[in-house]
Amino acid sequence: MGTDMDGAIEVRPAAGGWEVAIDLPHFQLGRDHDAWNALFGVSGTERLERPLFAGRGLPDDVSEPVRENGVEDYQHSHTYATWAEVAAVDWDAPLADRPAWHWAGQWLPDVDGELVLHHVVPATTDLGEAAADTFGGDLLLAPSEWPTGGEVRLEGVVYRPVVLTARMLAPPDEERWARVWTTMRDFAAEYGDGNVRLVVWFG
Repeated sequence: MGTDMDGAIEVRPAAGGWEVAIDLPHFQLGRDHDAWNALFGVSGTERLERPLFAGRGLPDDVSEPVRENGVEDYQHSHTYATWAEVAAVDWDAPLADRPAWHWAGQWLPDVDGELVLHHVVPATTDLGEAAADTFGGDLLLAPSEWPTGGEVRLEGVVYRPVVLTARMLAPPDEERWARVWTTMRDFAAEYGDGNVRLVVWFG
């Protein structure tokens, strides 16, 4: 068995407390451990110093349905974010202070022949072996161990270390999470940016 995410989008009318507007399972987000890591500091292969909305617990004024459904013994890592906070996120800000151990950037030439970042991908064993061949040594070299400015060429692709951002691991315009953010934005148009929030937990 693996970890699952649960939660809800809550809204707060002008007169009254928080109430559930839509349950998070409605969006069928699945198990996206890297997005969970970037957004909430849960799971994922990489240690991030600054996930966006980690470790806040349940809000004190959480709606009663969320309080009833989210406090079982096996549930953990409760946290939340208002739409005002989500809307203010710099998706390109670094989430760590050093290049990633398990990830590398794939750089490919654009139409002008200039190398541009194309994808961020998991660092494979083959890439580690190529790094060892490039920089010397018998061990597999993770991207964070490459020399400053170092790059590795493998099967016609240039690989460079990357400092991870939320956009790399949880793109805000990717279909699944984009539906969550769009729904929150639409509710915010009615209730106000600070009166819409996402509450999540894991178990």
